Amino acid sequence: MKTKLQLLAYRIMGEKTARFLPLFRDVDTNLRKSGTMISFKAYVSLCILTTLLASVFTLILVPFVLISILHVSVYSSMLFSIGISSLAGASTVIGFYVYPIYRADNMKRMLEDALPFTTGYMEILARAGVPPYRIFRSLSQVDASLAVSREARVITRDVELFGFDVISALEAASKRSPSERFKELLEGFIATTHSGGKLANYLRARSRQYMKLNRIALRKFSDTLAVLSEFYVTMLVAGPLILVVMLGVMAMLGGNWAGLFNSHLVLYLLTYLGIPVGSIIFLIILDAVSPRR
Repeated sequence: MKTKLQLLAYRIMGEKTARFLPLFRDVDTNLRKSGTMISFKAYVSLCILTTLLASVFTLILVPFVLISILHVSVYSSMLFSIGISSLAGASTVIGFYVYPIYRADNMKRMLEDALPFTTGYMEILARAGVPPYRIFRSLSQVDASLAVSREARVITRDVELFGFDVISALEAASKRSPSERFKELLEGFIATTHSGGKLANYLRARSRQYMKLNRIALRKFSDTLAVLSEFYVTMLVAGPLILVVMLGVMAMLGGNWAGLFNSHLVLYLLTYLGIPVGSIIFLIILDAVSPRR
């Protein structure tokens, strides 16, 4: 289904996206780092088509709901619908722009969380005399859900299917990696292999270093979680309660909000739109700072 949508968007918008491609230069880099299996031009086509559909759908739906269900005046409904339509279009573009960054950051954290154990596993294989390519081939078969295993499978694919030598495959993996730690690990692996050094000693030193870094990261996450909990209580528990009470009083007194919307409408928007959207944003922030495993 996802592939069909991408093909449809490319067929409709593919030839019309050339002028927009320079605006999405950073997206191309982040797409490669995130491991998303879609071409840059197809992704931009999907972004533009989805933005147009979201804006038009919102522009039609919002006035209908406001006029027929909430009985808001036509003038207020049109002003509100234009604003919501613009917001929907802008949010869609921002979402498409941010998604590869989020995926790349997610991949980075998954790689870095697994590095202490991955390097320990690689050290065991190196001490047993397993050659470099076989180390990554074995790593690719450990666990399909691990980000390191996915990277190892790509390296194995480059060697077996595309005919790369193991050093070239590792260099390519290093260039596209979203994690600086994983990139340094691969570059050190390449340098140690080139110089004829002992891989086992190198991997053991890296494993100890990554263990220390993970312990530091967990302590920082504990402090961040305390701050986020205070933010949640203030902005999404106490704040909405105060606004609900204030808007309820205004509704009983018959007051308007900014002279355009009655208090009932603002109360509905806060209850059914503001609080859920705020909670979703909080969950996204929490997910962005949480360790993967």
